[in-house]
Amino acid sequence: MDTMSVNKFRENLKSVVEQVVSRHEPLKVTRRAGQDFVVISADDWEREQETLHVLQNKDLMQQIADSLETHTHGKGYKPTGEQMDEITGV
Repeated sequence: MDTMSVNKFRENLKSVVEQVVSRHEPLKVTRRAGQDFVVISADDWEREQETLHVLQNKDLMQQIADSLETHTHGKGYKPTGEQMDEITGV
């Protein structure tokens, strides 16, 4: 994560925000007096929130672990060719 001072952030606000949004990389802004803060695009914020939701949901995490286990042993669900075409939109 890149870091910049609050003064530099303020001076280059428009270009810095464009960079954060287009590169999908958060930016840490430091302040002399006070706590630092992070600038992140709304899309990236929502994606992070969804990830946190999944990680905090024990049932979903168990389903993921079970799926990984069956996949590792070649015992997972294998869709037919027709089902794969439907899934991939072919």
